[in-house]
Amino acid sequence: MKNIFTALLCFIAIVSQAQDKGSIVGKLTDKEVNNEPLAFANVLIKGTTKGATSDFDGLYEIPNLDPGTYIVQFSYLGYETVEIPDVSVEAGKVTTINVPMSAAAGVALEEVIVVTTSRKDSEIALLLEQKKALQIKEAISAEALTLKGIDDAAAAVAQISGISKQQGSSNVYVRGLGDRYQNTTMNGLSLPSNDVNKKNIDLNLFSTGIIENVSVSKAYTPSFYGDFAAGNVNVDSKEYTGKGYFEISLGSGFNSNALGEDFLKSEGTSFFGFYNRYDNDPFAIILSHGVDPENASEPINVSGSVEGGYSIDLNDESRLSFFATASFSNGYELREGPARDFTNVLKFDFPNTTEYAYNTTTTALGNIVYKINNENKIKYSSLFINSATDAVSFFGTNGEGFNRDGITSDDGFFVSNVQFNQDMIFVNQLTGQHVFDDKWSLDWGTGFNKVFSDEPDRKRLTLENYQFALDNDPNTNPVFFTNTAFENQRFFQSIEDDELNSFVDLHYKASENTVINFGYNGRRKERRFNSIRYGYRIFDRTTPITDVNNFDSFFTIENSSLGGIEGALYDIRILNPINNDIGAVNRPGLADNTYKGNLDIHAAYVTAEFSVGEKWLFVPGIRAESVSQNIVYDVINLPPSDPGFRDVYENIYLPSLNIRYALNEDANLRFAFSNTVSFPEFKEVAPFVYEGVTQRFGGNPDLFGGRSGNGVNYSDIYNFDLKYEWFMGRGEVLSLAAFGKLIQDPVNRVIAADATGTQRFFRTGDQAEAYGVELEIRKNLITDADENTTLSLGLNAAYTATNQDLKTIEAGDENTFGTSFDRTSDELEGASPLIINADINYSPVFENYKPKATLVFSYFSDRIFALGAGSLGNIVENAVPTLNFIWKNPIGEHFEANLSATNLLDPDITLTREGTGSGDIIIREFNLGINLGLTLKYKF
Repeated sequence: MKNIFTALLCFIAIVSQAQDKGSIVGKLTDKEVNNEPLAFANVLIKGTTKGATSDFDGLYEIPNLDPGTYIVQFSYLGYETVEIPDVSVEAGKVTTINVPMSAAAGVALEEVIVVTTSRKDSEIALLLEQKKALQIKEAISAEALTLKGIDDAAAAVAQISGISKQQGSSNVYVRGLGDRYQNTTMNGLSLPSNDVNKKNIDLNLFSTGIIENVSVSKAYTPSFYGDFAAGNVNVDSKEYTGKGYFEISLGSGFNSNALGEDFLKSEGTSFFGFYNRYDNDPFAIILSHGVDPENASEPINVSGSVEGGYSIDLNDESRLSFFATASFSNGYELREGPARDFTNVLKFDFPNTTEYAYNTTTTALGNIVYKINNENKIKYSSLFINSATDAVSFFGTNGEGFNRDGITSDDGFFVSNVQFNQDMIFVNQLTGQHVFDDKWSLDWGTGFNKVFSDEPDRKRLTLENYQFALDNDPNTNPVFFTNTAFENQRFFQSIEDDELNSFVDLHYKASENTVINFGYNGRRKERRFNSIRYGYRIFDRTTPITDVNNFDSFFTIENSSLGGIEGALYDIRILNPINNDIGAVNRPGLADNTYKGNLDIHAAYVTAEFSVGEKWLFVPGIRAESVSQNIVYDVINLPPSDPGFRDVYENIYLPSLNIRYALNEDANLRFAFSNTVSFPEFKEVAPFVYEGVTQRFGGNPDLFGGRSGNGVNYSDIYNFDLKYEWFMGRGEVLSLAAFGKLIQDPVNRVIAADATGTQRFFRTGDQAEAYGVELEIRKNLITDADENTTLSLGLNAAYTATNQDLKTIEAGDENTFGTSFDRTSDELEGASPLIINADINYSPVFENYKPKATLVFSYFSDRIFALGAGSLGNIVENAVPTLNFIWKNPIGEHFEANLSATNLLDPDITLTREGTGSGDIIIREFNLGINLGLTLKYKF
């Protein structure tokens, strides 16, 4: 009883003391990005040590203040410090101050919050967005990109759980599902593909200089296009608000494989990755320019960029902001190793190949943002990307190449392939954000994309008895392989895409607990494709090649039959002559493969956000989508019965449900269900066959319902997600997720079990399943006295299991192409059972020296590259570990010197053909070498 009495007296004393005190509370918001919550800003009672830090929601509290008048100071790195004088604190009462922070002066105490969005370039704020998001979503910010030394968007998304990047290419896999199951957007508007063999744009074309953040939405909501299974990758382009600045950087480095090598490149291409002969007829190019590659510059990688921004305050609420950046980078790679073509038997075997690859990327981005007032903002973005690869490849360099179908000999088979690919992409977007009142707001956007993807003048020459070129005996020489007139050829390919796309999102806040969203988005896309090849028909297959480094001395006008047959060594053949009366010899021709594809999508959707109490959020939605696809094609080697076109029209209805349960202020439990679809892409449907040296890829028009059109046009997909996420502290998160997908009528790439070995796309079965778990941890291991992170760790891992049934497809009246399997099930193409990404960052502070060192590791296990048909096994992309080290050194306020060492483990990149009858066989293997670089940056 005595203890209870004592406790009661203490309680009364505490309450009495508290009633003699007051407090200051409020919310800090960010004026620069529509008054979003500003986390971890400092709030201080000037002249004292009392203060607070705003939390994830921008909220702060300074309790237990003596009554009186104070000056309250608000500060945040890079923002104007705000002082609010004469703040009165009364005993037993709460004083509320809501302050919008800004990079420029002019904050007034009476300003009121209007819009709350997310701060997109801060890692902490992105975690806040992830915490409050309506759907399962993860993102990596520009801040984290810089910290980890990430160079492009493809490497960025590979840091997110369940995502892997194919080493040596830009292919990205989300939850074990490849390119066909993904979508890519910029600022919420769709982006085109730059590659005939891909649905999505290469993410490595987006350098960090144009990225504000990269996010991946793995759970579907109706605002996304219905063609959704693995996820939607969105790149938010960088914009700038604040005082003017200008930054320049220069870098250089080398690749360990390429350094010191005498590099070769295509004749007629520039150092910056441009080709200037597009206006000329291909036949004129053949007559005017030879086939030999030329010497390239020293294999030293260089890079450079400039960027700048400036803002003009028009009045207290209105601002005009400009941002622009331009960059160039190149890279040299030397790839050496075996290459083989295994169809139903070993067709080609090159124990030694050498490829000189020169890559360039040129990027320019400009943004103009007009903030009309606190309720209205309009943004115009223009992006240009030029990406080029110049590859000079020699197959069978040691004279041991083998060809099953050799004419003079099966041995000494050799192929020279000189190839240049250029992709030019133009993206123009106009977006707007408007707030009408407390209930209504509107977001909208429209964009136009233009793509030119070209492979001009690929030069491929094929020899037999190449070993005689290496024996130093002038009396023995190799000869041309002349099975057909096109074993030695010039090839020209062109793709042109136009796309118009738009969206409108209307938000209505019906009550404090109910928000309804109405929307529309649509796309109109057209692709035009053509290719043409010219073959050199060699008159005498025993004609010796005395100098394998000077084919131009053979392919001269004087040696051709253009001046007459007598004494001629060759003529030029075309597959599709302009005039059949003249024939297909020594004349310009028409394209031998063409197709045109059109895609039209129009969709309306509605979602509702229902908050039930403080814990539950329910987001049901439905999307009604109209999809029209058609393709018209004229390609070689098709059966005469094929109609040469396919048409598809579908109206689909896609429901979804996202649920969020707040376990507490820092932890969520999420559930998601959705019905989505997967439509074939043009490259999967167009039956054109692209012929590489050891692999061939082609489409299958039967994916559009077969010849009769009565079959299956798309895959139905059912998605399930369950996720727990705990936001442990500043920049920290722990999450665990489980997911499952049921795919009806899945599409896979299959290797034909015939002499061609062409890889085509088929609906290989009735059903496929994918399920797995994901773990993500971001943890600050050591912090300093100011709670800045000194040592941090990031880790994410995913395990995915997939299975699909397989069936026989008969070629005939219904199907143009057929395939069969000796098994009833297999894994999905592109699915890695295990994916791991990890990084550790060390950021110490030595007075004015603040270096940042980051080690980044990634790994994916074996996955199917293409399904094997008949009794033959799959082509498997073998596991690859990657380790990169980045060291950033800011020196003073304006200068930075950064070192990078990437691909430190230098693993083999290997494709293996399984189940060949005599064990597994490596069909391609090489390593990329270690890249070392130094970049100097100065900011004015």
